[in-house]
Amino acid sequence: MTLRVGVDATSLANPRGYGRFTRELLGALFTHAPSAAPRDAHWVLFADARARAQAEALVTTARAAGTRVDIIDVPQRVSPTVAAAADGNRSPGDMLRFTRAVAQAGVDVFFSPTVYTYFPLPPGVRLLVCFHDTIAEDFPQLTLPSARARLFWRAKTWLALAQARLVLTVSDFSARRLQAVYRVPTARMRVAVEAPSHDYAPAPDAAEVEAVAARYHLPDETPWFIYVGGFNPHKHVDVLVGAHARVMRETGRAVQLVLVGPVDDVFHGSLPAIRARIEREGTMDQVTFAGFVPDADLRYLLAGAVTLALPSECEGFGLPAVEAAACGTPVVATQNSPLPELLAGGGHFVAPRDEAALTHALRRLLEDAPHRDACAHAALAAARRLDWQHSADVTWQALRDAAA
Repeated sequence: MTLRVGVDATSLANPRGYGRFTRELLGALFTHAPSAAPRDAHWVLFADARARAQAEALVTTARAAGTRVDIIDVPQRVSPTVAAAADGNRSPGDMLRFTRAVAQAGVDVFFSPTVYTYFPLPPGVRLLVCFHDTIAEDFPQLTLPSARARLFWRAKTWLALAQARLVLTVSDFSARRLQAVYRVPTARMRVAVEAPSHDYAPAPDAAEVEAVAARYHLPDETPWFIYVGGFNPHKHVDVLVGAHARVMRETGRAVQLVLVGPVDDVFHGSLPAIRARIEREGTMDQVTFAGFVPDADLRYLLAGAVTLALPSECEGFGLPAVEAAACGTPVVATQNSPLPELLAGGGHFVAPRDEAALTHALRRLLEDAPHRDACAHAALAAARRLDWQHSADVTWQALRDAAA
């Protein structure tokens, strides 16, 4: 019997981790993991105009591999990638158009790769929904700037949980938080651990690293720390700016801090606080805002970095750290995450907002080459143990269980 699987494909266009997760997971389900997705599965992607190009590219590759995939276009006044913002909400009309499209398509089971773009499904449609973390629940003041935003978030998440037969998440750490916050029973949970894209690997040639660094105007012969992600309050980039400045003062060495990520993010931002901290520290010339960096370049910026720093309040997974590890780069990351377990030995893991500990970790990796090499080796080995095919296998089984 053919299982007809609907997928919310709108997050394919998301530039953050939710988009990466959706693109990599669907790619593995459709092409790289034939054992996970039998040829008699029929996938139906529900996409808005913003996600159409990514959906078409995915479908072309999937069909070449013999997988049955179709796209259903759903017109929207505002793309879900934009409307599902920190202080925004999707219009009832836009969501209703998705609900009607799913009802007319007659799917057996539906997959929402992130609760951020969840919309109410028609009665009786079986749902597998992915909660990546509980950061909005644990730290609402850092992620949801108004009472209105928090109200809409609670309504959306509780309705998603009420409709879902099963809940997917991306780490055991997140699974434990979901069980604590929402009392989701273990029997309803599935964990599909994320993995680095195949785009990320150690740089084969130092000259390539130097060429990419030059394109982003990094100073010649100056080491750099790198951060990849959003500029949101819970990421504590301002604390990283302070630690970076302290490392330079303590060592007397010039070190560049490279901040990678879009500055026009729809989530709750803290760029003014970050820029103010840079000005107070007097490190304007030693901090590079690189903006969005494509994977082909980011691989080399990661590979050439002393370390990737991810000093967040919390991470449900921490994919930038795992991508850096896949490039053979050690990490300095929050201990409030699955990273101490996933990348054990691959760097330093510090308490959120502990600027002194962050400074010590950055300085140790900068000055102690044998220690850095040992951490880099452990990080690379750990990253290579993670695989999107395993995530696809778990997801496919969860879809089958939800449809049963």
